Amino acid sequence: MDIQRYACDLHCHTTRSDGNDSPIELIEHAAEVGVQVVAITDHDIPPPLWEEIDGREVDLRVFAGRRGVQVVLGYEFSCDTYVDDVHILGYNLDWNHPQLIEEVARARSSKTEAYRRLCEVLTSKGLAVDFEKDVLEYVDENNEKKYRNPDEVERKHIFEAMARKGYAPSWQKAKLLVRDDPELNIKRRKIDPLAAIDLIKACGGTAVLAHPLLIDEVIHYPDGRSLTRAEYIARLILRGLDGMEACYPYSKTSYKGSWSDAQAEAYIRQEYKGKVKFFTGGSDYHADGRKGIANPRHLGEAGISLEQFVAISEYLVGR
Repeated sequence: MDIQRYACDLHCHTTRSDGNDSPIELIEHAAEVGVQVVAITDHDIPPPLWEEIDGREVDLRVFAGRRGVQVVLGYEFSCDTYVDDVHILGYNLDWNHPQLIEEVARARSSKTEAYRRLCEVLTSKGLAVDFEKDVLEYVDENNEKKYRNPDEVERKHIFEAMARKGYAPSWQKAKLLVRDDPELNIKRRKIDPLAAIDLIKACGGTAVLAHPLLIDEVIHYPDGRSLTRAEYIARLILRGLDGMEACYPYSKTSYKGSWSDAQAEAYIRQEYKGKVKFFTGGSDYHADGRKGIANPRHLGEAGISLEQFVAISEYLVGR
């Protein structure tokens, strides 16, 4: 398949969260398709600094450099217990900062509890998903049986199980089914987005709002408060949000709007020019094609140019 790719993809996932490429495989794939800069931004877990290859611990950035790829280390914070898809990307953080270590442990614990409960509620509604057999136990692309650590489960793994069992035509449709049913939309305690920005700053990092148009146009809280998307984002900017993801494959997500990807990018750049320091782009790559997912997001299909990356690199990797 002939895909137009950007030189820099600043939003990618690996097997450390809900992606299907290992960090090493992600780098090798980037080298194969000509993506020169790739960011590892897994959900609620710090990026790997070292990986084992042939029994040896290898510095991931050195490994990537030898293949002509620069790795940017990031972290995708899942934010706001009551609003879906509020994700803030943290780049250039102090990965050993005590506050970050504490947040990683808290997020891990809240996920495991909520996702186990989601499976129980799905089953009670006639959509039988067993946390142990359908989520923790899985078959990889080599048809080998594997087992996940309960603390490594992501909601997408449950959506994939729902699709596999025929409750939805795809994991994306399963996500919508769960999101739009109040009984199924089990809330896990997520970090407040303002607190996430504060934490990123405390760790010496840079805060970027991922896929802003996935946030609902009007947000309703259980206490009766309502905010428009614009008002919500304005609060993040006021708190110190540095950048915003402009180039993104909305057409391959749960995006509810009618704009094309190009129209969405143009709107974000026009609306927030001068309000944030810079714009980024990324595919939100998960290597879904390895699982036979139709119309998967491809590495580099959204991103920024090398020239654009160089101009903002001090924010993403430091000086």
